[in-house]
Amino acid sequence: MFTGIVEELGRVVGVAPNEGGAQMTIEATTVLDDAELGASIALNGCCLTVVAFDERSWSADVVIETLARTNLGDLTVGDAVNLERPVRLTDRLGGHLVQGHVDATGAVRHREPQPDGSTWITIGAPAELLRYVVHKGSITVDGVSLTVARRHDDAFSVALIPHTLAATTLGTRGPNSRVNLEADLIAKYVEALLAPGRLEATP
Repeated sequence: MFTGIVEELGRVVGVAPNEGGAQMTIEATTVLDDAELGASIALNGCCLTVVAFDERSWSADVVIETLARTNLGDLTVGDAVNLERPVRLTDRLGGHLVQGHVDATGAVRHREPQPDGSTWITIGAPAELLRYVVHKGSITVDGVSLTVARRHDDAFSVALIPHTLAATTLGTRGPNSRVNLEADLIAKYVEALLAPGRLEATP
C-alpha cells in the first residue's frame, strides 16, 4: 500500500526485453535506503518487486500484462520516473490509500500555467475509470496523489502546485503524454457493495 507522495525522481538506466516483458533498472538513492530483495517500490504508480539492487540502482521484472496496462512500456533509458516505497502502518497518510494497481492509462490533453506558479492539467480518461472520479475526490496520476479539481464528460482536471511540478514527472508531461491512473480504492469498494450480486461467491 502506498500514499501517492512521491519520494524521489529516479531515472531509467536499463531496459532489457524478455519474451514480451522486460527487466527495467532504475537509478535511485532514497528508495534504496532500506532496499531488500522482494521489496515493493511503486514506479509511476505501478507496484513492482525488487529483483536486484546495488548502491545506485534497482531492477524489476515488468511482465507482459503490466506493459499492456500501464505506460511502463513507453519508458526508455534516460526517462525520469516517480518512485515511492510502501507506507508503514505508523506513517502519516499524506496522500490517500493507493494500491499501486493501475486501472487504466489516460492522456494529457491540456496544460495551462497559472499566475501563482501552479499549472492546471486536463487528462482524458476511459469511461470505466471516470465513473469513480468525483469533484474534490482523490485520484492517482503516475503515482502522484491528486485532488480532482473538475470532472468532465470524458476527462478530469487537476491543479498542480509548484512543488509537485518540480518533484515529479508531472512537471514535464506535455499534451498527448500517456499517464497511469488509479481510481480511489474506497469508491471501487462502495460500487461493489451496492451492485447486486457483485460480492456473491462464485461456484
